[in-house]
Amino acid sequence: MTERSMQEPTLLLLTALADAPRHGYALIQEIAAISDGRVKMRTGTLYGALDRLLGQGLIEVAAEEVVDGRARRTYALTAAGRGALATEAERLRAVATEAERRLSVAVVSPRVRGAFA
Repeated sequence: MTERSMQEPTLLLLTALADAPRHGYALIQEIAAISDGRVKMRTGTLYGALDRLLGQGLIEVAAEEVVDGRARRTYALTAAGRGALATEAERLRAVATEAERRLSVAVVSPRVRGAFA
């Protein structure tokens, strides 16, 4: 059975956790940096996704502490999360390689060329 491709919020969250554990606000900042500001994850979306990823065993709570009277959880990738991210990165790499290959050999007919001019 072929697995579905990963949705972008999941891909960005797992990528943000790939090099270091992070808490929620740091994840929002890291996702914005990874996406070059294109994705601004809202708090509700973030915590819904984190709960889902916890349930799937792709991330875990690495630490819990109280900061300024508020609980702060720090999240980390699990081995399963690291594997899922590596699989998705390879899938994306294969698609990008094929797209580049096709673009490099594409011959645009004169009739179509005028549409792009």
